[in-house]
Amino acid sequence: MESAAAAFIGMGLAAAGMAGSGIGLGYLFGKTIESIARQPGAEAQMTKYMWIGAAFVEAVALYGLVIAFIIMSKG
Repeated sequence: MESAAAAFIGMGLAAAGMAGSGIGLGYLFGKTIESIARQPGAEAQMTKYMWIGAAFVEAVALYGLVIAFIIMSKG
Protein backbone atom coordinates (compact mmCIF):
# COMPACT_ATOMS: atom_id res chain seq x y z
CA MET A 1 0.00 0.00 0.00
CA GLU A 2 1.32 3.40 -0.90
CA SER A 3 1.77 6.00 1.78
CA ALA A 4 -0.72 8.33 0.08
CA ALA A 5 -3.42 5.66 0.21
CA ALA A 6 -2.66 5.01 3.87
CA ALA A 7 -2.91 8.75 4.55
CA PHE A 8 -6.36 8.88 2.95
CA ILE A 9 -7.51 5.94 5.06
CA GLY A 10 -6.14 7.62 8.19
CA MET A 11 -7.89 10.87 7.32
CA GLY A 12 -11.17 9.04 6.88
CA LEU A 13 -10.82 7.23 10.19
CA ALA A 14 -9.95 10.47 11.99
CA ALA A 15 -12.96 12.19 10.42
CA ALA A 16 -15.22 9.32 11.52
CA GLY A 17 -15.12 10.85 15.00
CA MET A 18 -17.27 13.66 13.66
CA ALA A 19 -20.08 11.21 12.90
CA GLY A 20 -20.02 10.01 16.49
CA SER A 21 -20.10 13.60 17.64
CA GLY A 22 -23.21 14.26 15.56
CA ILE A 23 -24.94 11.26 17.11
CA GLY A 24 -23.87 12.41 20.57
CA LEU A 25 -25.22 15.92 20.01
CA GLY A 26 -28.54 14.58 18.80
CA TYR A 27 -28.82 12.35 21.84
CA LEU A 28 -27.78 15.17 24.17
CA PHE A 29 -30.29 17.72 22.88
CA GLY A 30 -33.08 15.16 22.58
CA LYS A 31 -32.70 13.98 26.16
CA THR A 32 -32.49 17.57 27.41
CA ILE A 33 -35.75 18.47 25.69
CA GLU A 34 -37.33 15.31 27.08
CA SER A 35 -36.22 16.11 30.63
CA ILE A 36 -37.38 19.73 30.40
CA ALA A 37 -40.77 18.49 29.22
CA ARG A 38 -40.96 16.22 32.28
CA GLN A 39 -39.74 18.78 34.81
CA PRO A 40 -40.00 22.38 33.53
CA GLY A 41 -38.85 23.87 36.83
CA ALA A 42 -35.32 22.55 36.38
CA GLU A 43 -34.87 24.04 32.91
CA ALA A 44 -32.15 26.53 33.88
CA GLN A 45 -29.95 23.90 35.53
CA MET A 46 -30.45 21.32 32.77
CA THR A 47 -29.71 23.87 30.07
CA LYS A 48 -26.46 24.85 31.76
CA TYR A 49 -25.30 21.23 31.93
CA MET A 50 -26.45 20.62 28.36
CA TRP A 51 -24.22 23.39 27.01
CA ILE A 52 -21.24 22.10 28.98
CA GLY A 53 -21.84 18.63 27.55
CA ALA A 54 -22.25 20.03 24.05
CA ALA A 55 -18.87 21.75 24.36
CA PHE A 56 -17.20 18.46 25.31
CA VAL A 57 -18.89 16.57 22.48
CA GLU A 58 -17.93 19.24 19.95
CA ALA A 59 -14.33 19.14 21.20
CA VAL A 60 -14.12 15.49 20.14
CA ALA A 61 -15.23 16.43 16.62
CA LEU A 62 -12.72 19.26 16.45
CA TYR A 63 -9.88 16.99 17.59
CA GLY A 64 -10.81 14.52 14.85
CA LEU A 65 -10.84 17.31 12.27
CA VAL A 66 -7.46 18.64 13.40
CA ILE A 67 -5.92 15.17 13.26
CA ALA A 68 -7.35 14.66 9.77
CA PHE A 69 -5.81 17.97 8.65
CA ILE A 70 -2.45 17.04 10.21
CA ILE A 71 -2.45 13.74 8.35
CA MET A 72 -3.43 15.53 5.15
CA SER A 73 -0.59 18.04 5.44
CA LYS A 74 2.02 15.30 5.99
CA GLY A 75 0.65 12.96 3.31
